[in-house]
Amino acid sequence: MKFEQALPLLRQGKKLIRQSWQSGEKYIFLVDQPKHAGQAVNPYFLIKTAETPALSMFQPTSCDLLAEDWLEVEG
Repeated sequence: MKFEQALPLLRQGKKLIRQSWQSGEKYIFLVDQPKHAGQAVNPYFLIKTAETPALSMFQPTSCDLLAEDWLEVEG
């Protein structure tokens, strides 16, 4: 699916991945109502990889935004 189709799924709390990614990436998801020290933070994406136990920030590239190989996955 295209990113414009994937974005509503991310807003619903779904986890997605690009089919072309290697097996190191497990999924991305949207954090849409974050707070820090009691203050609202703008929404952001996180990525879970097989290599590290911690989550990392994910910034979609233009290739990611134009890709048509997004898939919903179980996390």
